[in-house]
Amino acid sequence: MQIAIDEARYGMKHNHGGPFGAIVVKDGNIISRTHNNVLRTNDPTAHAEILAIREASAILGKFDLSDCEIYTSSEPCPMCLAAIYWARIKTVYYGSDKDDVAAIGFDDSLFYRHIQGETHDMTLKLINTEREECLKLLREWSEKSDKQMY
Repeated sequence: MQIAIDEARYGMKHNHGGPFGAIVVKDGNIISRTHNNVLRTNDPTAHAEILAIREASAILGKFDLSDCEIYTSSEPCPMCLAAIYWARIKTVYYGSDKDDVAAIGFDDSLFYRHIQGETHDMTLKLINTEREECLKLLREWSEKSDKQMY
């Protein structure tokens, strides 16, 4: 965990992003170590956990990180949590929690409320369009003989 904290501090001090760091570990060995890079890259998805997963996947040459663990300086936001699920990581060690980071301005409560179905008061409009054409894609995938599920 200390390495994730050190990563967070480095990124914060260099104005790369917020005070968040993460490492991915496999069999006790650090595979990747990163920090939030939202400000440095102008990429709103450049959260520490996302970057750590991307780097670990590239290094290990696989998208299934079920044999890895992730350490993160703070409880993963909904986006990062989804990425952790997609990577099939089974254990997350985290330091501060969502209420701790909300207190300093990183408030994800709107996302949590939306996910839990408690609010639909979002500034985002979801408009379903061209469904039939998109369903054709799903049928093509379903019939594809050499597909690889992930």
